[in-house]
Amino acid sequence: MIPTQRVILGAGLAILLIITAASIGLDVKSRSDAAWVNHTVQVQKKISDLRVLMRRAESAARGYEIYRSPSFNEEFQATHAQIAPALADLKRSVRDNPEHVALLEGTEPLALRRIEIAAEVMRLRAGNDQAGIAALQGKGEGRGLMDTVMANLDHLSADEERLLNARSQDSRRTGIVLLGIDVAGALVILLLVVMVVRESRRTEVALKSTLLETTAANQQLEAAVTERTEHLVTAHDELRLSVNVLQSTFHSMAEAVLVIDTEGNVVLSNPAAERMLLHRTGMNLRNLRALSNVFHGDGVTPLKPGELPSARVLRGEQFEDMEMIVRPHSGNPPRHLMISGRPMLDGKGNISGAVLVYHDATTSRETERQLHQSQKLDAIGKLTGGVAHDFNNMLTVISGNTETLVASLKHQPELQRVARLIDEAAERCAELIQHLLAFARRQPLQPRNVEINAAVADIAKLLRPTLGEQIQIETVLEQGQMTAHIDPSRLTNALLNMAINARDAMPNGGKLLFEAHRVVLDEAYAQSNPDVRPGPYVMLAVSDTGTGMPAEVQQQAFEPFFTTKEVGKGSGLGLSMVYGFVKQSGGHIKIYSEEGHGTTIKLYLPPGEGMAEPVASAAPQAEGGAETIFVVEDDSLVRNFVTAQLQSLGYQTVAAPDGKAALELIESGQPFDLLFTDVVIPGGMSGRELADKVATMRPGLKVLYTSGYTDNAIVHHGKLDDGVMLLTKPYRRNQLAQMIRKALNGGVAAD
Repeated sequence: MIPTQRVILGAGLAILLIITAASIGLDVKSRSDAAWVNHTVQVQKKISDLRVLMRRAESAARGYEIYRSPSFNEEFQATHAQIAPALADLKRSVRDNPEHVALLEGTEPLALRRIEIAAEVMRLRAGNDQAGIAALQGKGEGRGLMDTVMANLDHLSADEERLLNARSQDSRRTGIVLLGIDVAGALVILLLVVMVVRESRRTEVALKSTLLETTAANQQLEAAVTERTEHLVTAHDELRLSVNVLQSTFHSMAEAVLVIDTEGNVVLSNPAAERMLLHRTGMNLRNLRALSNVFHGDGVTPLKPGELPSARVLRGEQFEDMEMIVRPHSGNPPRHLMISGRPMLDGKGNISGAVLVYHDATTSRETERQLHQSQKLDAIGKLTGGVAHDFNNMLTVISGNTETLVASLKHQPELQRVARLIDEAAERCAELIQHLLAFARRQPLQPRNVEINAAVADIAKLLRPTLGEQIQIETVLEQGQMTAHIDPSRLTNALLNMAINARDAMPNGGKLLFEAHRVVLDEAYAQSNPDVRPGPYVMLAVSDTGTGMPAEVQQQAFEPFFTTKEVGKGSGLGLSMVYGFVKQSGGHIKIYSEEGHGTTIKLYLPPGEGMAEPVASAAPQAEGGAETIFVVEDDSLVRNFVTAQLQSLGYQTVAAPDGKAALELIESGQPFDLLFTDVVIPGGMSGRELADKVATMRPGLKVLYTSGYTDNAIVHHGKLDDGVMLLTKPYRRNQLAQMIRKALNGGVAAD
């Protein structure tokens, strides 16, 4: 071997030793870095565990303060015992870093003091020492200590992460250098081996070419490593941003979210879950079920253990909008919940837990119930009004002809008594229909400004002898003038009906209280009661100390013919009439009742201005006349009865079944002095529209309207238009005569 080759071989061996040493150094460096990463991970875990222990201790203390449950006390004591060892273990882990040791030594007494304060509060709470609790909480020391401890732990965690990042960057640079040494060494050895070969020139050329290619590959590798590193850094930043967004969204959700494991333990929850369900991380759903009763959406049927949302979802079921009503044992209001559930699967397809989402539908369900009740009463009212209209037409004929029959049978007493019985029965039917029309909001009202305090005082005086000595009547009336724009006679009837119902609910005596106040119903109240318009009202309340009503009775109290009294002791129309009067007056009515504690019915009446108008005196007996009356009535029985009665009073009559026929007669020149028309007639126009058309042809037209209900152009929102005269069906002969004479006199009653 020539000296040059020996030199080359020696150099090659030396380079090989250098490469070997670099490889060993790289391996040692890698192991050292791995050990450092493992150490940092362990420290971060111990910091996280210490945070969890502190929060768990504080949560257990808060749970004990709310529920006084021994299980929370046991959880606190167990957690308390783990905090000091956890602090000591963490200090041992960072003993090589003096700054970290100093930070932990400053944090340890703060953490222990915070736990001591929580333990002291629990001890004072157990002893019901309110003064001690107030004094301790007044210092505000606990929250500040907890915030300082958590801030120190966050600082320690961030410092550890910073050191890890610095060490990782240094390791990356060192690895690149050692890798470069290895690659360069390998290339040099290859070059030396080739130089030993006899064909040195060709080998030299090949070596140069190889060196060029290796350099290009090395540059490409470095570029790829740089690009990959940039991608990893960008991906890490994006991941951290996504995590922050998800956490913010999760914690700000209005719905309660629980993530549970297969044992029912809550492993993750958001703040809404703690507010809505009193559930939080670390609790078990099986233990929490003992704190409340759970029912199906009907609020009556209990949920069996296997039907609970957690049981269903852990069986692998997926469901949406499962309805559930929760009634806490603590006495808090029940909640109507809508629940969705999804099981979580591991890599093998097995159930590893579940996600439950709870939506509080308590407010919306109550609003839906009230709206449904209002719609049901409105539908019943429309049906009732239509039936009452037809009955009024028939009763008008029956009552009028019966009255004539009684007068004509004065020489036959037996038959006259029978006719009187028919007449009395018709009168009772008329009263019953008036009650139905009151419920259906079809009665004609004559509202005026009524001074409520005076009206209530008068009614109270009237009721004292009526209800008996066993019923104590009291009034609580707001001072000052307070008027409502209502029909005073209907108000009197409403209060009498409510007073009689109150008396029946107090068979052994009790107290009946009348209250009157000015109130304002705001937008919030109107939203929860769809039929209410916000604004000022006069509130008139009637309260008793009777037996009260169960919830199902309250929901049906305003329905016609609904009664809880024995057969023959109540028609079931009292409260329905009150309901119709209040609604037709533009007001609102509300029942508050509990079984065994009495009932309060509140009437919210539209406010008026000024003092009450004087009540008009009864009109004197009216006689007939010789004028011509144009009768427009679609019911043939009623039309024939009216014309017969008018003719018996001396009037001339002209009749038409509808507006079209009436217009044809009038346009042909038919003379008449008064148009007497039903409000609702066929022919494409109402009685009011007919009168308006005729008035254009015959200025100064005198009109008298009649109707069995008033859902038409004459009556707007239950109130008669100014200057409009209305005769309500059914009516007596004398009532007909009085109103005809009054209309012919231009609205002035006959003397």
